Order: sequence, then C-alpha cells, then structure tokens
Amino acid sequence: MDTKAKIKEVLVKLLRVKPEELKDDARLYDSIGVDSTEMVETVIALEKEFKVKLSPKEITKFSTINDIEKNVQSKISV
Repeated sequence: MDTKAKIKEVLVKLLRVKPEELKDDARLYDSIGVDSTEMVETVIALEKEFKVKLSPKEITKFSTINDIEKNVQSKISV
C-alpha cells in the first residue's frame, strides 16, 4: 500500500468519513470539517503508522492530503 493510501486509511478511521470524501486536494478544515482536536489525533495516528516524528510547525502546513503525503514521504525517505 502506498503512502497516500495509508494516510487516507488513517483519516477514514479517525474522522469517520467515506473514502470518496477524501479528495487529494480537498481542504481538511474547510471541505471535510476537521477541527484542531481531530488534527492532533490524526497527527498522532500518522506518527504511529509511519514511525516518524512530525513537528508542530509542520502540522500547521497540513491543509490537504497531498500536503500530508509530501511531509510524511520526506520523513520516511530519510
């Protein structure tokens, strides 16, 4: 399974959204309605899933699934 598919899997479980709602460029806060608490839970789940550490500064840049994928991919490629 590729990185983006795993990210979407985590989001589907945590946010209780349908996979088809998770468009790669959909804004998490605006389109999907993610709040700050859900974002913190998402980050924790992503850190566990990919065994990476995401800094608070990086998290603020997570607007879309593409943003998350780019950031996570940069961490696991190191």
